[in-house]
Amino acid sequence: MVKLTTEQRHRNMRSIRSKDTSIERMLRSVLWKKGLRYRKNYDKLPGKPDIVLVRYKIAVFCDSEFFHGKDWEQLRLQLLKGNNAEFWINKISRNRMRDDEVNRILSEMGWTVIRFWGKDIKKDTEGCAETVQKAVFDCKD
Repeated sequence: MVKLTTEQRHRNMRSIRSKDTSIERMLRSVLWKKGLRYRKNYDKLPGKPDIVLVRYKIAVFCDSEFFHGKDWEQLRLQLLKGNNAEFWINKISRNRMRDDEVNRILSEMGWTVIRFWGKDIKKDTEGCAETVQKAVFDCKD
């Protein structure tokens, strides 16, 4: 395992984007080609969804596996072995709780919430877009 200096780690963390990530751009591109129009990083809703189809009350989140804790029990065990374990476990736990709270609030407001993992978008962008498209058709009924 390579040890990073504080400056190297700082540079790495600064380069992590919070919006317009590659996975968001991939999904948005396919949605646009399917004729679905959306808002990006919609700050009028809790959680500031990555993609929002206002007309249909659909909020889409494109979550990275690490920061949103995919396979949390396994990831947590890995983090316990690494540097600054307490910080990362607390940070990702808070993110997971916040995601659950945002899902609950949006659902209570009548919104359909869809969350995709980044690797799922990369592996099957078309399938993810079809999931959103199906939600649009369900809203039309």
